[in-house]
Amino acid sequence: MTGLRRPPRWLAWLLAGTAAAGGYALLPYGWPAVLLSSLVSVGSVVLMLVYGRSAAWRIFAAGIATWAAGDLVYAAPQLAGRPPPFPSLADAFYLGAYPMLLVALFRLTRRRGPVWSGNLIDSAIVAISVGIAYWTFVIAPIVIDDSLPPLTRAVTAGYPTMGVLLCALLVPMLLRHGPRTGSMWLLTAGGLITLTCNVFYTLWPVSVAGGGTYVYAGYLLAYVCWAAAAAHPASPTPAVEEGDSLGWSRLLALTASMLLVPAVLLVQGERGGGQMSWLAVGIGSMALFLLIITRMSGYIARVHSQARRLHDLAMRDDLTGLPNRRAFEEEVAKGVAAGPCRLIMIDLAGFKHVNDRLGRTAGDQALAAVAGVLRASLRDGDAVARMGADEFAVLVLDAGEDDGDTVVSRLVDVLRRPVVSGEHELLLNARLGVADSEECGAVPVPELVRRADTARYAAKASGSQLMVYTPELDERADATARLGADLRHSLDDGDFRVVYQPIVDLASGRIRACEALVRWHHPVRGLVSPADFVPVAEDNGLIVELGEFVMRTACWKFAGWRREYGPDALGYISVNVSARQLSEPGFPEVVAGILDECGLTPGELLVEVTETALFGGGLAVHAVETLHRAGVRIALDDFGTGHSSLGLLRTVPVDVLKVDKSFVDEITEGGGRAVIVDALIHVSKGLGLRAVAEGVETAEQAEYLRELGYEYAQGYFFGRPVPELDLGGAVPDDQRGGQLDPGGLQPFAVDQA
Repeated sequence: MTGLRRPPRWLAWLLAGTAAAGGYALLPYGWPAVLLSSLVSVGSVVLMLVYGRSAAWRIFAAGIATWAAGDLVYAAPQLAGRPPPFPSLADAFYLGAYPMLLVALFRLTRRRGPVWSGNLIDSAIVAISVGIAYWTFVIAPIVIDDSLPPLTRAVTAGYPTMGVLLCALLVPMLLRHGPRTGSMWLLTAGGLITLTCNVFYTLWPVSVAGGGTYVYAGYLLAYVCWAAAAAHPASPTPAVEEGDSLGWSRLLALTASMLLVPAVLLVQGERGGGQMSWLAVGIGSMALFLLIITRMSGYIARVHSQARRLHDLAMRDDLTGLPNRRAFEEEVAKGVAAGPCRLIMIDLAGFKHVNDRLGRTAGDQALAAVAGVLRASLRDGDAVARMGADEFAVLVLDAGEDDGDTVVSRLVDVLRRPVVSGEHELLLNARLGVADSEECGAVPVPELVRRADTARYAAKASGSQLMVYTPELDERADATARLGADLRHSLDDGDFRVVYQPIVDLASGRIRACEALVRWHHPVRGLVSPADFVPVAEDNGLIVELGEFVMRTACWKFAGWRREYGPDALGYISVNVSARQLSEPGFPEVVAGILDECGLTPGELLVEVTETALFGGGLAVHAVETLHRAGVRIALDDFGTGHSSLGLLRTVPVDVLKVDKSFVDEITEGGGRAVIVDALIHVSKGLGLRAVAEGVETAEQAEYLRELGYEYAQGYFFGRPVPELDLGGAVPDDQRGGQLDPGGLQPFAVDQA
């Protein structure tokens, strides 16, 4: 059986102290009551000294100790049957405690910032307004009463004066916005209890005489709340607070304070105003006016400061600290108006791979590093901005043609170098588009930006690092746009055809497999080369739909061949897959669905991917791994021409290497040019992979490849891509595995059209 959990020390003290204050109110005045109040006072001082976390708490403890000393000084003659005179030494202790309590409360609850802040001004406004009312109705009648001794008048007036200051401190605390900690609530509660007791003590002395123990018990309860605040684990003010805000509650409180002065004049006027202290009201009103002006000027200054910060945030990129697109376009407008200039648009072609492989943090570090490189490469007066994502822009001002070329050359040079991103050195492969400086003043700013963007897109499409705008680029861009629109129409109208190129066994010359290729018969342009339309389809995303059409058509064709010619007619059908398709979510599921609807096994499909498509890792590699686990075979197309061919063989599941035509073309030229093809067959055999040589166009090439150890090849020598393959006599039993007569290798008999 477990015991009850002990309450925290601040709560235990609050409960015990509240019970003690309640007991004090019920006890008749005497030694037990004095002893009980002394224990509460001493306990409060001890808690503040032990658990208080700042000098303000020590000041607070000193104030309560002084007040408690006043209680003892007051109690000594009272218990001896000699009521103390008024004023007495006890009053000196009481009034002396107030400044310490007020200073401690202010230091514990004020917001961070300069002392002369909006919070202090608000306190001063409340103090002066309430003070004028107190002075008129309470303090002034005491001060001008000649029947009382001067000391008595001063002490009597001191209590309401301290009440005014306490009220001025509490009102801003009550109207504060934002979260309040437990310690803050306890401090506020103690202050409110003290203020209430002061009001009774000052305005209704008769009531105090009849029920003084209740008022004194209220003071003890205030001690208890303040000490509990010191013991509370939370700070009185939260670490993050709202700014100096004029909320509705604070505004209403300040308005009410300001209306106290005319209210005093109205009441006194109705009463005849015989004892109106015009000097006090006049000085107080002028002070209020100055405080309100100061308060509003500070608030307006803060609003202007926030507006400037917001404008700066709206015009600046958070990550790099560079101006953003909007700010840069304004800068370009100024530059164009001032004279010749040159605009350079930059994007980082390799940036997406950084995010995919290393994560967004590394990508952000890379962008910041590029921003620093660009900023350091420019002259005074030039401007650089981040336009979004991995795009940057540079404006070269007041530059002649040679100066502009110098800046562009410097940028090309620095962007060729790797940048440091955390622990990595990254080569980001920047593309630059330049709007010619000679035409800057002749075109509007949006047009200038468009031209530089057009040049950048052209550089990206051509694989170049730099492209300067010319009108021909617009024509090319228009042609690309029209081609993209035609692609969409042709996909809908069925203008695309799938053709098949045989992959043969070099030993027998028989077809072992085939590769599916797409052809576009445009209704107006005629036959459009894949080299022209595939990059456009990649760029606008239509390659996903087109690639799915090719794969589905090829698989249905292969299934028909298997039904017509038997399972030994072909081993597999090969289909090219683009980088965009591999990066499409759910691509492996699309492939599985096509195989299922065509009735093919995964092993009867070979997916050809390029090394470039896998270079960035991420979704592309994940898709290839998923397909391979499902049983689909994977080929690296154009092997040897990509970024890191041999490295991919260690990290990506591969079944087939397709040796690029550019290497095959060199094998019969002599001079050791066949060394790459020779090395690749050893690599593939060493890794247990099948090698297929592409682009074989002569019998000499075919024979040479067979002698090197290649078993499979494809190319025009064996057959051009055609809509139908004649597989009726493919791989007869008596020829399977046979050898060709050296020098007698003949092209496979298919339609060469």
